[in-house]
Amino acid sequence: MLSATARSEAVTARRRPPRPGPDLGPDPAPDTSDWDVMQIQDLPYPDPGVPDARSGPRFLWWLGRNQLGGQLKALAWGLLHFASVSALPFCVGLAVQAVVDRSGGRLALTGGLLLLVCVGNALGDTFLHRAAVTNWITAAARVQQLLARKAAQLGSALTRRVAAGEVVAVSTGDVEKIGWFVEAASRFTAAAVTIVLVCVALLVYQPALGLIVAVGLPALALTVLPLLPRATRRADVQREKAGRATELASDTVAGLRVLRGIGGEELFLDRYRRASQEVRHAAVRSARMWSLISAIQVLLPGLLLVAVVWYGVRLAREGRITVGELVTVYSSVMVLTYPLQHFQEIAMAYSFSRPSAKRAARVLSLERTTLAGRPEQRERPEEGATTRPAAADTPSEGLYDPATGLRAPTGLLTAVVCGDPDAAGRLADRLGGHPAEARPGASVLLDGVPLDGLPLDAARTAVLVQDKDPVLLSGSLRDLLDVPASGDVTVRAALAAAQCDDVLEALAQASLEAEDPMDVRITERGRSLSGGQRQRLALARSLVTDPGVLVLDEPTSAVDSHTEARIAQGLRSLRTGRTTVVLTSSPLLLDRADRVVLVHEGEVAAVGAHRDLMRTEPLYRSVVTRETDEERAVGEVLDDAGTPRTAPAAVSARRTAAPRGVLEEIEESA
Repeated sequence: MLSATARSEAVTARRRPPRPGPDLGPDPAPDTSDWDVMQIQDLPYPDPGVPDARSGPRFLWWLGRNQLGGQLKALAWGLLHFASVSALPFCVGLAVQAVVDRSGGRLALTGGLLLLVCVGNALGDTFLHRAAVTNWITAAARVQQLLARKAAQLGSALTRRVAAGEVVAVSTGDVEKIGWFVEAASRFTAAAVTIVLVCVALLVYQPALGLIVAVGLPALALTVLPLLPRATRRADVQREKAGRATELASDTVAGLRVLRGIGGEELFLDRYRRASQEVRHAAVRSARMWSLISAIQVLLPGLLLVAVVWYGVRLAREGRITVGELVTVYSSVMVLTYPLQHFQEIAMAYSFSRPSAKRAARVLSLERTTLAGRPEQRERPEEGATTRPAAADTPSEGLYDPATGLRAPTGLLTAVVCGDPDAAGRLADRLGGHPAEARPGASVLLDGVPLDGLPLDAARTAVLVQDKDPVLLSGSLRDLLDVPASGDVTVRAALAAAQCDDVLEALAQASLEAEDPMDVRITERGRSLSGGQRQRLALARSLVTDPGVLVLDEPTSAVDSHTEARIAQGLRSLRTGRTTVVLTSSPLLLDRADRVVLVHEGEVAAVGAHRDLMRTEPLYRSVVTRETDEERAVGEVLDDAGTPRTAPAAVSARRTAAPRGVLEEIEESA
């Protein structure tokens, strides 16, 4: 119940807009507004706060401080509960002594006192449980909200800096263990205070036996301390192996379709089987140590009880104590074994939550990479290099990347060709303000303003980046396209531009219940759709948003050439007057672009129209036509006019003839 509740509240928290701002600072102080008692029905938190993510223990301490109200409430009910339990032996001792003395009045008074203690025990136990569970769930929900906010801030950069499986492990099992420790802290404090008070009471009530109990109980609590480091290390090993197994399972599920295509299912199944067995062996070793600690917690209190009874019987036979006093001390020792169990629980909770808190702190300490500083002034190109942009004067309009010299003028469709797909992905992230690594003096400029100088919400509103593997969330198609938008582009227009008519037909045929294809449910990540269908729906979602600057990374890599040509025409028409950057090597998209830029080895190598670059730039032609090394090795030949011409150019002309034919066919049909 705890896990489901905490996760449901965290999901609700994800629907709220993220609060930009740093998540790490020098010893952040708790917000006094969070000291109020937080109720489950009040979740999610309006603001989960700024965590102290410098280390796992500091993060746990920060959580406890920011839930001080709930902790004090649980501590108060815990003291009532444990005090009532500890008062039972005194009531029993008084009752026994009243029977021995044949005093009906004292027996009746003791019965009334016993009834009062039982009522206090019931109330304390009930409300302690409520307060403890509330602390657990609210702490877990707070961590969930912090993780969700961090994921929203970092975006796709999160999984590049932390393994996806580790993020899953932190947001599921680790959150519960962190909440467990926060909840157990107040109960442990109440138990420790109760033990001290009972020992003092026994010393006052019966000094001879009370001294044995006062010395023996702290010794019992401290005997397990030498075993805790080893138990903690074994628990850490278990959690580390379990985290690796979770990462492996997450990565395997994410790439299941690819694994089936290459026949690698059995290989990864064997890897996961071995990882699972390692987790099982580590869990058994950890359980052995904790079972030893539990056995000690049972054995030593029993020995203390035997010693108290033996010595107490001697004192009773000598007449130094009464039977009632002996029963009281004996019962107190038996009852105190209950609060002693919380010493073991807090040790277990800390040993399991410490590595979980360390992983959570690692994720929460990640910051958005910024490119502080003024843009570097790039050298002017040599005379005659007309295809190289003059970047000495920083442009004041459009999108400009000083690291590469790439410029996307306002209102134009700019196509960018990169020979390396990974470099294209990094460039797309940098254009969106999410660079993989900081490069001083290389902040992307939007209309002359450094993009990393803008607030996160403003930067994301201005520039939208769609990577080459967009994610489709589960839900109906209507929900998928219900995104923050300018309102100038309708859903129907976006679907038409992305050529999603056949996708709507396929969805309508696949669902017999939904009359409108927009109400058909899409499975997680769009696994029920083909790669081309997913790409087109993701493109439609980006077009509906209608940002000022739209950056698309290989938006048509999984569609056929006829559909790709229609998408190129629809994209150009719908984004007229808007700044659009498309990273692609498709001739169909490049031919529709207002401006084509070739980026080679991290710098702009050529700028021009697609057909002009095909004639004049061998490097551009080799990237677009995907010439092989053998074709490039044929050598240069001379044309009829005696001008040097590469042999692969003929191959390039043949390869581009088909796409051009498709374009001409579509233009004629239009």
